[in-house]
Amino acid sequence: MTADVAEVESVLRVTPVFKKLAPEDLHTIARHATVKRYSKGDVIFEQASPADAFYTIASGRVKIFKMLPTGKDLILEVFGKGDPLGAVAAYDGRPFPASAVALEDTVCIVIPRPVFFRLLEQHPSLVRGLMLGLTIRLVELTNRLAELSGGRIEPRFARLFLKLSSEMGRQERGGTFIPLALSRQELADMTGTTIETAIRIMS
Repeated sequence: MTADVAEVESVLRVTPVFKKLAPEDLHTIARHATVKRYSKGDVIFEQASPADAFYTIASGRVKIFKMLPTGKDLILEVFGKGDPLGAVAAYDGRPFPASAVALEDTVCIVIPRPVFFRLLEQHPSLVRGLMLGLTIRLVELTNRLAELSGGRIEPRFARLFLKLSSEMGRQERGGTFIPLALSRQELADMTGTTIETAIRIMS
């Protein structure tokens, strides 16, 4: 096994969409995947663009956001190492329902959609594992949208920071440090509010 294939396989093994797969299926996917690198601010894919590949984050962080009819962005999630991007859209063949932008230098493992579906046909066990992983993601997204649909803004901020703390926080100087630089606009976009309200609450 080459170093590149081993690296790809190790990331797939901890990815919710793929981690239910058998080791031999993971190895098969890893041999057909490619690695793409993005600088901070680079667009990985745009809302309404063709979902022509499956993306998995090998390193870095990516924000997933949707442009609302009002022209305002709504950040649905911040993903990190091991997380899939746009998996549901790619599986269903629909355009990406949201955009993905690198929050920091990011490396993604990319599997072209035709290659992935050819692998599905050749290895039926991939289908079962993939469906389990997609179900997990759909439940998470449903919960996230429910949080943003109503209620006071302050609890949304509290849930956001608790979530980021549990996912990436580290103990430092008597507190919990979240190693992610977010602007006030991004905080507003993540909690479904205005930048003015975000500034007031953070103050």
